[in-house]
Amino acid sequence: MSEPYGITKGKVKWSKLYSFSCLRATASDPAPVQQNLGQPGFSRVVFCNEPQLHKTKPFKYPNNYVSTTKYNFVTFFPKALFEQFRRVANLYFLLAAVLSFTSLAPVSPVSLIAPLVFVVGISMLKEAVEDWHRFVQDLHVNSRITKAHIGSGIFENKAWRELSVGDVVKIHKNEYFPGDLLLLSSSYKDGVCYVETMNLDGETNLTIKRCLEATLGLNKDEEFTNFKAIICCEDPNPNLYTFVGNLEFKTKSYPSCTAQVLLRDTKLRNTDYIYGVVIFSGPDTKTVQNSTMSPSKRSRIERKMDNIICLLFSVLILVSLVSSIGSALFLKTEMHKWWYLHLRDDDPFFSPSEPLLSGVLQFIRALILYGYLIPISLYVSIEVVKVLQAMLINNDIELYDEAACKYAMARTSNLNEELGQVEIILSDKTGTLTCNQMEFQKCSIAGVSYGGDVNEVYLAASRRMNVDIEAYRFSIGESDTTSQSFEMFEFSVADISTERAVLGCNKDMVSENKLGTSFDPNISVIKGFNFRD
Repeated sequence: MSEPYGITKGKVKWSKLYSFSCLRATASDPAPVQQNLGQPGFSRVVFCNEPQLHKTKPFKYPNNYVSTTKYNFVTFFPKALFEQFRRVANLYFLLAAVLSFTSLAPVSPVSLIAPLVFVVGISMLKEAVEDWHRFVQDLHVNSRITKAHIGSGIFENKAWRELSVGDVVKIHKNEYFPGDLLLLSSSYKDGVCYVETMNLDGETNLTIKRCLEATLGLNKDEEFTNFKAIICCEDPNPNLYTFVGNLEFKTKSYPSCTAQVLLRDTKLRNTDYIYGVVIFSGPDTKTVQNSTMSPSKRSRIERKMDNIICLLFSVLILVSLVSSIGSALFLKTEMHKWWYLHLRDDDPFFSPSEPLLSGVLQFIRALILYGYLIPISLYVSIEVVKVLQAMLINNDIELYDEAACKYAMARTSNLNEELGQVEIILSDKTGTLTCNQMEFQKCSIAGVSYGGDVNEVYLAASRRMNVDIEAYRFSIGESDTTSQSFEMFEFSVADISTERAVLGCNKDMVSENKLGTSFDPNISVIKGFNFRD
Protein backbone atom coordinates (compact mmCIF):
# COMPACT_ATOMS: atom_id res chain seq x y z
CA MET A 1 0.00 0.00 0.00
CA SER A 2 1.30 3.42 -0.88
CA GLU A 3 1.52 6.07 1.81
CA PRO A 4 -0.70 9.17 2.00
CA TYR A 5 0.40 12.10 -0.01
CA GLY A 6 0.93 14.29 3.04
CA ILE A 7 3.50 11.98 4.55
CA THR A 8 5.38 11.62 1.31
CA LYS A 9 5.32 15.35 0.76
CA GLY A 10 6.89 15.92 4.15
CA LYS A 11 9.75 13.62 3.26
CA VAL A 12 10.47 15.50 0.08
CA LYS A 13 11.91 18.35 2.12
CA TRP A 14 14.98 16.28 2.95
CA SER A 15 15.88 15.80 -0.69
CA LYS A 16 15.16 19.30 -2.00
CA LEU A 17 18.86 20.01 -1.76
CA TYR A 18 19.45 17.78 -4.76
CA SER A 19 18.42 18.16 -8.34
CA PHE A 20 18.47 16.11 -11.50
CA SER A 21 20.93 18.42 -13.16
CA CYS A 22 23.88 16.33 -11.99
CA LEU A 23 22.55 13.38 -13.97
CA ARG A 24 22.13 15.20 -17.26
CA ALA A 25 24.91 15.11 -19.83
CA THR A 26 26.40 18.49 -20.65
CA ALA A 27 28.14 19.76 -23.72
CA SER A 28 31.48 19.62 -21.96
CA ASP A 29 31.14 15.93 -21.12
CA PRO A 30 33.46 13.56 -23.00
CA ALA A 31 32.15 11.16 -25.59
CA PRO A 32 29.64 9.01 -23.77
CA VAL A 33 30.34 5.31 -23.47
CA GLN A 34 26.67 4.70 -24.23
CA GLN A 35 27.80 4.35 -27.85
CA ASN A 36 29.35 1.01 -26.92
CA LEU A 37 25.94 -0.53 -26.22
CA GLY A 38 25.44 -3.51 -28.48
CA GLN A 39 29.19 -4.07 -28.79
CA PRO A 40 31.05 -6.93 -27.08
CA GLY A 41 30.89 -6.37 -23.35
CA PHE A 42 27.77 -4.22 -23.59
CA SER A 43 25.25 -6.67 -25.05
CA ARG A 44 22.90 -7.41 -22.14
CA VAL A 45 19.20 -6.85 -22.81
CA VAL A 46 16.63 -6.89 -19.98
CA PHE A 47 12.87 -6.89 -20.57
CA CYS A 48 11.37 -5.11 -17.59
CA ASN A 49 8.27 -6.70 -16.04
CA GLU A 50 8.53 -9.60 -18.52
CA PRO A 51 10.71 -12.24 -16.81
CA GLN A 52 9.18 -15.01 -18.92
CA LEU A 53 11.15 -13.70 -21.91
CA HIS A 54 14.38 -14.62 -20.10
CA LYS A 55 13.65 -18.34 -20.08
CA THR A 56 15.03 -18.99 -23.56
CA LYS A 57 18.21 -18.07 -25.39
CA PRO A 58 19.72 -15.66 -26.29
CA PHE A 59 18.22 -13.82 -23.31
CA LYS A 60 18.46 -16.66 -20.82
CA TYR A 61 20.34 -15.61 -17.71
CA PRO A 62 21.25 -17.53 -14.53
CA ASN A 63 18.79 -17.72 -11.65
CA ASN A 64 19.25 -15.83 -8.42
CA TYR A 65 20.65 -18.74 -6.40
CA VAL A 66 24.06 -18.02 -4.86
CA SER A 67 26.36 -20.61 -3.33
CA THR A 68 29.48 -20.01 -1.23
CA THR A 69 30.23 -23.65 -0.43
CA LYS A 70 33.64 -25.11 -1.08
CA TYR A 71 32.54 -28.57 -2.18
CA ASN A 72 29.63 -30.38 -3.77
CA PHE A 73 28.69 -34.04 -4.06
CA VAL A 74 30.91 -34.55 -7.10
CA THR A 75 34.00 -32.60 -6.09
CA PHE A 76 34.07 -33.37 -2.36
CA PHE A 77 36.23 -36.51 -2.39
CA PRO A 78 38.88 -35.37 -4.90
CA LYS A 79 39.18 -31.88 -3.41
CA ALA A 80 39.12 -33.06 0.20
CA LEU A 81 41.72 -35.76 -0.48
CA PHE A 82 43.94 -33.19 -2.19
CA GLU A 83 43.65 -30.92 0.85
CA GLN A 84 44.59 -33.73 3.22
CA PHE A 85 47.58 -34.94 1.27
CA ARG A 86 49.03 -31.45 1.09
CA ARG A 87 50.30 -32.27 4.55
CA VAL A 88 53.74 -33.79 4.57
CA ALA A 89 52.94 -36.31 7.31
CA ASN A 90 49.99 -37.73 5.39
CA LEU A 91 52.16 -38.10 2.30
CA TYR A 92 54.72 -40.04 4.33
CA PHE A 93 52.13 -42.37 5.85
CA LEU A 94 50.62 -42.92 2.41
CA LEU A 95 54.05 -43.95 1.14
CA ALA A 96 54.52 -46.25 4.12
CA ALA A 97 51.05 -47.78 3.56
CA VAL A 98 51.90 -48.51 -0.08
CA LEU A 99 55.20 -50.16 0.90
CA SER A 100 53.45 -52.24 3.53
CA PHE A 101 51.79 -54.30 0.79
CA THR A 102 55.18 -55.52 -0.42
CA SER A 103 57.27 -58.31 1.03
CA LEU A 104 59.70 -55.73 2.40
CA ALA A 105 57.32 -54.63 5.17
CA PRO A 106 58.21 -55.98 8.62
CA VAL A 107 54.71 -55.21 9.95
CA SER A 108 51.15 -55.93 8.91
CA PRO A 109 49.63 -53.55 6.32
CA VAL A 110 46.58 -53.02 8.52
CA SER A 111 48.72 -51.44 11.25
CA LEU A 112 49.77 -48.69 8.83
CA ILE A 113 46.61 -48.25 6.78
CA ALA A 114 44.15 -48.06 9.68
CA PRO A 115 45.73 -45.01 11.40
CA LEU A 116 46.04 -43.17 8.08
CA VAL A 117 42.41 -43.83 7.15
CA PHE A 118 41.29 -42.72 10.61
CA VAL A 119 43.27 -39.45 10.53
CA VAL A 120 42.26 -38.54 6.97
CA GLY A 121 38.65 -39.55 7.67
CA ILE A 122 38.42 -37.32 10.75
CA SER A 123 39.85 -34.35 8.83
CA MET A 124 37.53 -34.89 5.86
CA LEU A 125 34.57 -35.19 8.21
CA LYS A 126 35.47 -31.82 9.74
CA GLU A 127 35.66 -30.26 6.28
CA ALA A 128 32.28 -31.74 5.39
CA VAL A 129 30.63 -30.40 8.56
CA GLU A 130 32.01 -26.90 8.01
CA ASP A 131 30.92 -26.89 4.39
CA TRP A 132 27.48 -28.06 5.47
CA HIS A 133 27.24 -25.00 7.72
CA ARG A 134 28.09 -22.83 4.71
CA PHE A 135 25.33 -24.56 2.77
CA VAL A 136 22.84 -23.85 5.57
CA GLN A 137 23.82 -20.17 5.56
CA ASP A 138 23.40 -20.01 1.79
CA LEU A 139 20.01 -21.66 2.13
CA HIS A 140 18.97 -19.04 4.67
CA VAL A 141 20.07 -16.19 2.40
CA ASN A 142 18.48 -17.65 -0.73
CA SER A 143 15.22 -18.18 1.18
CA ARG A 144 14.78 -14.53 2.11
CA ILE A 145 11.45 -13.09 1.07
CA THR A 146 10.88 -10.04 -1.08
CA LYS A 147 7.90 -8.49 -2.84
CA ALA A 148 7.78 -9.22 -6.59
CA HIS A 149 5.27 -8.11 -9.20
CA ILE A 150 3.19 -10.96 -10.57
CA GLY A 151 0.83 -8.90 -12.75
CA SER A 152 -2.16 -6.54 -12.51
CA GLY A 153 -0.30 -4.36 -10.03
CA ILE A 154 -0.12 -7.15 -7.43
CA PHE A 155 3.08 -7.77 -5.49
CA GLU A 156 3.46 -11.10 -3.71
CA ASN A 157 6.14 -12.66 -1.56
CA LYS A 158 8.81 -14.50 -3.48
CA ALA A 159 12.05 -16.13 -2.32
CA TRP A 160 15.30 -14.63 -3.53
CA ARG A 161 16.26 -17.81 -5.38
CA GLU A 162 13.01 -17.63 -7.39
CA LEU A 163 13.69 -14.15 -8.77
CA SER A 164 14.63 -13.75 -12.41
CA VAL A 165 16.09 -11.01 -14.51
CA GLY A 166 13.32 -8.58 -15.46
CA ASP A 167 11.30 -8.99 -12.25
CA VAL A 168 10.01 -5.77 -10.70
CA VAL A 169 10.48 -5.87 -6.92
CA LYS A 170 9.42 -3.66 -4.05
CA ILE A 171 11.95 -3.27 -1.25
CA HIS A 172 10.94 -1.83 2.09
CA LYS A 173 13.04 0.01 4.66
CA ASN A 174 15.91 -1.95 6.30
CA GLU A 175 15.65 -4.76 3.72
CA TYR A 176 18.54 -6.03 1.61
CA PHE A 177 18.44 -5.90 -2.15
CA PRO A 178 18.06 -9.43 -3.62
CA GLY A 179 20.05 -8.64 -6.75
CA ASP A 180 21.48 -5.77 -8.75
CA LEU A 181 18.49 -3.52 -9.37
CA LEU A 182 17.83 -0.50 -11.52
CA LEU A 183 16.00 2.03 -9.36
CA LEU A 184 12.62 3.02 -10.82
CA SER A 185 11.08 5.11 -8.03
CA SER A 186 10.99 5.57 -4.29
CA SER A 187 8.72 6.87 -1.53
CA TYR A 188 10.17 10.35 -2.05
CA LYS A 189 8.64 12.52 -4.73
CA ASP A 190 11.99 13.11 -6.44
CA GLY A 191 12.99 9.43 -6.49
CA VAL A 192 15.80 9.64 -3.94
CA CYS A 193 16.70 6.73 -1.67
CA TYR A 194 19.45 6.10 0.83
CA VAL A 195 21.56 2.96 0.74
CA GLU A 196 23.89 1.45 3.31
CA THR A 197 26.90 -0.19 1.67
CA MET A 198 28.53 -1.58 4.80
CA ASN A 199 28.55 -5.14 3.46
CA LEU A 200 30.52 -4.02 0.40
CA ASP A 201 33.07 -1.49 1.60
CA GLY A 202 32.47 -1.16 5.33
CA GLU A 203 31.28 2.42 4.93
CA THR A 204 28.63 3.46 7.46
CA ASN A 205 27.73 6.70 5.70
CA LEU A 206 24.64 6.37 3.55
CA THR A 207 24.89 6.61 -0.22
CA ILE A 208 22.30 8.57 -2.16
CA LYS A 209 20.70 6.93 -5.16
CA ARG A 210 18.26 8.58 -7.54
CA CYS A 211 15.97 7.21 -10.22
CA LEU A 212 15.49 8.62 -13.69
CA GLU A 213 12.97 11.40 -14.19
CA ALA A 214 11.06 9.28 -16.69
CA THR A 215 10.09 6.69 -14.04
CA LEU A 216 9.19 9.07 -11.22
CA GLY A 217 5.49 8.41 -11.68
CA LEU A 218 5.87 4.69 -10.95
CA ASN A 219 5.47 5.14 -7.20
CA LYS A 220 2.39 2.96 -6.61
CA ASP A 221 1.68 -0.72 -7.07
CA GLU A 222 -1.04 -0.23 -9.64
CA GLU A 223 1.26 1.85 -11.84
CA PHE A 224 3.11 -1.36 -12.85
CA THR A 225 0.07 -3.03 -14.40
CA ASN A 226 1.06 -2.05 -17.92
CA PHE A 227 4.66 -1.12 -17.30
CA LYS A 228 6.98 -2.25 -20.09
CA ALA A 229 10.55 -1.15 -20.75
CA ILE A 230 13.82 -2.46 -22.18
CA ILE A 231 17.23 -2.02 -20.57
CA CYS A 232 20.36 -2.31 -22.71
CA CYS A 233 23.42 -2.35 -20.49
CA GLU A 234 26.89 -3.76 -19.96
CA ASP A 235 27.59 -7.43 -19.41
CA PRO A 236 28.25 -8.77 -15.89
CA ASN A 237 31.55 -7.47 -14.48
CA PRO A 238 33.11 -6.93 -11.03
CA ASN A 239 33.30 -3.12 -11.29
CA LEU A 240 31.29 -1.84 -8.34
CA TYR A 241 31.47 1.83 -9.21
CA THR A 242 30.74 1.83 -12.93
CA PHE A 243 27.63 1.08 -14.91
CA VAL A 244 26.65 1.82 -18.50
CA GLY A 245 23.13 1.35 -19.73
CA ASN A 246 20.04 2.79 -21.43
CA LEU A 247 16.43 2.58 -20.40
CA GLU A 248 14.04 2.52 -23.37
CA PHE A 249 10.71 3.64 -21.99
CA LYS A 250 7.75 5.02 -23.97
CA THR A 251 9.68 5.13 -27.25
CA LYS A 252 12.45 7.22 -25.68
CA SER A 253 15.93 6.27 -24.49
CA TYR A 254 17.31 7.50 -21.18
CA PRO A 255 20.96 6.96 -20.18
CA SER A 256 21.56 5.47 -16.75
CA CYS A 257 24.64 5.22 -14.54
CA THR A 258 25.65 4.02 -11.08
CA ALA A 259 23.32 6.59 -9.47
CA GLN A 260 20.41 4.32 -10.44
CA VAL A 261 21.98 0.93 -9.60
CA LEU A 262 21.29 -0.79 -6.27
CA LEU A 263 23.77 -3.60 -5.61
CA ARG A 264 23.00 -6.93 -4.01
CA ASP A 265 23.57 -7.24 -0.22
CA THR A 266 23.29 -3.48 0.32
CA LYS A 267 20.47 -2.25 2.54
CA LEU A 268 17.75 0.34 2.07
CA ARG A 269 17.81 2.95 4.83
CA ASN A 270 15.81 6.08 5.68
CA THR A 271 13.41 5.34 2.82
CA ASP A 272 10.07 3.63 3.27
CA TYR A 273 10.15 1.69 0.01
CA ILE A 274 11.59 1.63 -3.50
CA TYR A 275 10.69 -0.05 -6.77
CA GLY A 276 13.38 -1.62 -8.89
CA VAL A 277 13.89 -4.07 -11.72
CA VAL A 278 16.40 -6.92 -11.55
CA ILE A 279 19.15 -6.48 -14.13
CA PHE A 280 21.79 -8.87 -12.70
CA SER A 281 20.93 -12.00 -10.73
CA GLY A 282 22.83 -14.66 -8.85
CA PRO A 283 26.40 -15.19 -10.11
CA ASP A 284 26.06 -12.20 -12.47
CA THR A 285 25.72 -9.68 -9.64
CA LYS A 286 28.69 -7.42 -9.00
CA THR A 287 29.03 -8.63 -5.42
CA VAL A 288 29.35 -12.28 -6.45
CA GLN A 289 31.60 -11.31 -9.36
CA ASN A 290 34.00 -9.80 -6.81
CA SER A 291 33.93 -12.84 -4.55
CA THR A 292 36.29 -15.77 -4.97
CA MET A 293 36.05 -19.46 -4.25
CA SER A 294 36.71 -20.46 -0.67
CA PRO A 295 40.48 -20.77 -0.53
CA SER A 296 42.43 -23.48 1.20
CA LYS A 297 43.44 -21.81 4.45
CA ARG A 298 46.42 -23.05 6.39
CA SER A 299 47.51 -21.47 9.63
CA ARG A 300 51.03 -20.56 10.60
CA ILE A 301 51.20 -23.41 13.10
CA GLU A 302 50.20 -25.93 10.45
CA ARG A 303 52.89 -24.68 8.09
CA LYS A 304 55.41 -24.85 10.92
CA MET A 305 54.28 -28.40 11.65
CA ASP A 306 55.08 -29.35 8.07
CA ASN A 307 58.61 -28.04 8.57
CA ILE A 308 58.92 -30.04 11.77
CA ILE A 309 57.67 -33.17 10.00
CA CYS A 310 60.28 -32.62 7.28
CA LEU A 311 62.94 -32.38 9.97
CA LEU A 312 61.73 -35.59 11.62
CA PHE A 313 61.64 -37.29 8.24
CA SER A 314 65.26 -36.26 7.66
CA VAL A 315 66.18 -37.75 11.03
CA LEU A 316 64.29 -40.91 10.11
CA ILE A 317 66.20 -41.22 6.84
CA LEU A 318 69.47 -40.69 8.67
CA VAL A 319 68.67 -43.38 11.25
CA SER A 320 67.53 -45.79 8.52
CA LEU A 321 70.63 -45.05 6.46
CA VAL A 322 72.93 -45.71 9.41
CA SER A 323 71.06 -48.94 10.16
CA SER A 324 71.25 -50.17 6.56
CA ILE A 325 74.96 -49.33 6.20
CA GLY A 326 75.72 -51.07 9.50
CA SER A 327 73.71 -54.11 8.44
CA ALA A 328 75.53 -54.35 5.09
CA LEU A 329 78.98 -54.02 6.70
CA PHE A 330 78.16 -56.47 9.44
CA LEU A 331 76.79 -58.94 6.88
CA LYS A 332 79.92 -58.69 4.76
CA THR A 333 82.47 -58.88 7.54
CA GLU A 334 80.98 -60.95 10.35
CA MET A 335 77.67 -62.64 9.64
CA HIS A 336 78.95 -64.96 6.90
CA LYS A 337 81.26 -66.51 9.52
CA TRP A 338 78.36 -67.49 11.79
CA TRP A 339 77.87 -71.15 10.90
CA TYR A 340 74.64 -71.45 12.92
CA LEU A 341 72.77 -68.85 10.80
CA HIS A 342 73.02 -70.78 7.54
CA LEU A 343 72.85 -67.66 5.31
CA ARG A 344 71.70 -68.37 1.79
CA ASP A 345 72.31 -66.42 -1.38
CA ASP A 346 68.66 -66.69 -2.41
CA ASP A 347 67.63 -64.57 0.64
CA PRO A 348 67.84 -60.98 -0.66
CA PHE A 349 67.80 -59.44 2.86
CA PHE A 350 70.85 -61.38 4.05
CA SER A 351 72.79 -62.36 0.93
CA PRO A 352 76.54 -62.59 1.63
CA SER A 353 77.30 -62.35 -2.07
CA GLU A 354 75.27 -59.11 -2.54
CA PRO A 355 75.63 -56.99 0.61
CA LEU A 356 74.80 -53.77 -1.27
CA LEU A 357 71.37 -55.04 -2.32
CA SER A 358 70.75 -56.32 1.19
CA GLY A 359 71.63 -52.85 2.57
CA VAL A 360 69.13 -51.13 0.25
CA LEU A 361 66.37 -53.54 1.26
CA GLN A 362 67.23 -53.08 4.92
CA PHE A 363 66.99 -49.29 4.42
CA ILE A 364 63.42 -49.61 3.15
CA ARG A 365 62.45 -51.91 6.01
CA ALA A 366 63.97 -49.48 8.50
CA LEU A 367 61.89 -46.61 7.06
CA ILE A 368 58.73 -48.60 7.72
CA LEU A 369 59.85 -49.96 11.07
CA TYR A 370 60.96 -46.58 12.48
CA GLY A 371 57.98 -44.77 11.01
CA TYR A 372 56.46 -44.15 14.42
CA LEU A 373 59.07 -41.46 14.92
CA ILE A 374 56.59 -39.22 13.08
CA PRO A 375 53.46 -38.96 15.28
CA ILE A 376 50.33 -39.40 13.23
CA SER A 377 48.17 -38.64 16.28
CA LEU A 378 49.48 -35.05 16.32
CA TYR A 379 47.17 -33.98 13.52
CA VAL A 380 44.21 -35.72 15.10
CA SER A 381 44.74 -33.86 18.36
CA ILE A 382 45.01 -30.51 16.60
CA GLU A 383 41.89 -31.13 14.50
CA VAL A 384 39.87 -32.02 17.61
CA VAL A 385 41.08 -28.91 19.43
CA LYS A 386 40.18 -26.69 16.46
CA VAL A 387 36.66 -28.10 16.25
CA LEU A 388 36.11 -27.54 19.97
CA GLN A 389 37.44 -23.98 19.70
CA ALA A 390 35.05 -23.25 16.83
CA MET A 391 32.15 -24.53 18.95
CA LEU A 392 33.18 -22.26 21.82
CA ILE A 393 33.39 -19.26 19.45
CA ASN A 394 29.93 -19.96 18.05
CA ASN A 395 28.42 -20.16 21.54
CA ASP A 396 30.32 -17.34 23.22
CA ILE A 397 27.78 -14.99 24.82
CA GLU A 398 30.34 -12.15 24.81
CA LEU A 399 30.34 -12.22 21.00
CA TYR A 400 26.54 -11.86 20.74
CA ASP A 401 25.35 -8.85 18.76
CA GLU A 402 22.12 -7.57 20.30
CA ALA A 403 21.44 -5.13 17.47
CA ALA A 404 21.52 -7.84 14.78
CA CYS A 405 20.44 -10.69 17.11
CA LYS A 406 23.31 -12.84 15.84
CA TYR A 407 26.08 -14.90 17.34
CA ALA A 408 29.57 -15.16 15.95
CA MET A 409 29.84 -17.76 13.21
CA ALA A 410 33.14 -19.52 12.53
CA ARG A 411 32.83 -20.64 8.91
CA THR A 412 36.11 -22.53 9.14
CA SER A 413 38.26 -23.66 12.06
CA ASN A 414 41.56 -23.80 10.17
CA LEU A 415 42.69 -20.38 11.37
CA ASN A 416 41.67 -20.43 15.03
CA GLU A 417 45.23 -20.06 16.25
CA GLU A 418 45.65 -16.90 14.17
CA LEU A 419 43.06 -15.03 16.24
CA GLY A 420 44.51 -12.21 18.32
CA GLN A 421 47.88 -12.18 16.57
CA VAL A 422 47.57 -8.67 15.18
CA GLU A 423 50.81 -7.39 13.68
CA ILE A 424 49.72 -4.66 11.25
CA ILE A 425 46.97 -2.05 11.52
CA LEU A 426 45.73 -0.80 8.14
CA SER A 427 43.73 2.41 8.10
CA ASP A 428 42.16 4.20 5.15
CA LYS A 429 41.54 7.35 7.18
CA THR A 430 43.73 10.45 6.96
CA GLY A 431 43.83 11.00 10.70
CA THR A 432 46.16 9.91 13.44
CA LEU A 433 45.85 7.47 16.29
CA THR A 434 45.26 9.56 19.42
CA CYS A 435 45.17 8.84 23.12
CA ASN A 436 42.40 10.49 25.11
CA GLN A 437 43.85 11.14 28.57
CA MET A 438 42.19 13.19 31.31
CA GLU A 439 44.35 14.93 33.91
CA PHE A 440 43.26 16.76 37.04
CA GLN A 441 43.90 20.49 36.69
CA LYS A 442 42.38 22.31 39.63
CA CYS A 443 39.19 22.76 41.56
CA SER A 444 37.71 25.26 44.01
CA ILE A 445 36.02 24.03 47.19
CA ALA A 446 34.49 26.58 49.58
CA GLY A 447 36.54 29.34 48.02
CA VAL A 448 39.83 27.46 48.41
CA SER A 449 41.72 26.59 45.23
CA TYR A 450 43.31 23.16 45.02
CA GLY A 451 45.61 21.81 42.38
CA GLY A 452 47.14 23.93 39.68
CA ASP A 453 50.36 22.01 39.31
CA VAL A 454 52.12 22.48 36.04
CA ASN A 455 51.63 19.53 33.73
CA GLU A 456 53.15 18.57 30.40
CA VAL A 457 50.80 20.85 28.47
CA TYR A 458 51.87 23.90 30.49
CA LEU A 459 55.54 23.00 30.19
CA ALA A 460 55.28 22.53 26.41
CA ALA A 461 53.58 25.91 26.06
CA SER A 462 56.19 27.59 28.28
CA ARG A 463 59.05 26.15 26.25
CA ARG A 464 57.54 27.64 23.11
CA MET A 465 57.41 31.07 24.79
CA ASN A 466 60.85 30.70 26.43
CA VAL A 467 59.32 31.22 29.88
CA ASP A 468 60.29 29.22 32.96
CA ILE A 469 57.08 28.13 34.65
CA GLU A 470 57.00 26.72 38.15
CA ALA A 471 54.09 25.35 40.09
CA TYR A 472 52.75 27.40 42.95
CA ARG A 473 49.96 26.85 45.40
CA PHE A 474 49.24 29.78 47.69
CA SER A 475 47.20 29.86 50.86
CA ILE A 476 47.47 33.22 52.61
CA GLY A 477 45.54 33.65 55.82
CA GLU A 478 43.76 36.74 57.07
CA SER A 479 46.49 37.75 59.57
CA ASP A 480 47.42 40.80 57.52
CA THR A 481 45.38 43.94 57.65
CA THR A 482 44.74 43.59 53.98
CA SER A 483 43.26 40.27 53.05
CA GLN A 484 44.89 38.88 49.99
CA SER A 485 44.09 35.79 48.04
CA PHE A 486 45.65 34.27 45.00
CA GLU A 487 43.90 32.05 42.60
CA MET A 488 45.49 30.04 39.86
CA PHE A 489 43.73 29.87 36.52
CA GLU A 490 44.28 28.11 33.27
CA PHE A 491 46.27 29.62 30.43
CA SER A 492 44.80 32.96 29.50
CA VAL A 493 45.58 36.02 27.45
CA ALA A 494 46.10 39.16 29.52
CA ASP A 495 47.72 42.54 29.33
CA ILE A 496 50.54 43.14 31.83
CA SER A 497 49.83 46.85 32.04
CA THR A 498 46.18 46.37 32.94
CA GLU A 499 45.59 42.93 34.45
CA ARG A 500 49.06 42.32 35.91
CA ALA A 501 49.05 38.75 34.67
CA VAL A 502 52.14 37.10 36.06
CA LEU A 503 53.21 33.69 37.21
CA GLY A 504 51.96 33.37 40.79
CA CYS A 505 52.89 36.82 42.08
CA ASN A 506 51.13 40.01 43.15
CA LYS A 507 51.34 43.61 42.02
CA ASP A 508 54.16 44.57 44.38
CA MET A 509 56.29 41.66 43.27
CA VAL A 510 55.83 42.71 39.66
CA SER A 511 56.83 46.27 40.36
CA GLU A 512 59.80 45.30 42.54
CA ASN A 513 60.82 42.47 40.21
CA LYS A 514 61.30 40.07 43.13
CA LEU A 515 60.92 37.00 40.96
CA GLY A 516 64.23 37.53 39.32
CA THR A 517 62.54 37.62 35.94
CA SER A 518 62.72 40.62 33.70
CA PHE A 519 59.30 41.72 32.55
CA ASP A 520 59.06 43.78 29.47
CA PRO A 521 56.16 46.26 29.71
CA ASN A 522 55.85 46.07 25.92
CA ILE A 523 54.85 42.40 26.14
CA SER A 524 51.09 42.32 25.95
CA VAL A 525 50.50 38.56 26.19
CA ILE A 526 51.78 36.08 28.74
CA LYS A 527 50.43 32.60 29.16
CA GLY A 528 50.28 31.96 32.86
CA PHE A 529 48.04 32.46 35.83
CA ASN A 530 45.83 35.49 36.29
CA PHE A 531 46.24 37.60 39.37
CA ARG A 532 43.06 38.97 40.84
CA ASP A 533 42.82 41.70 43.48
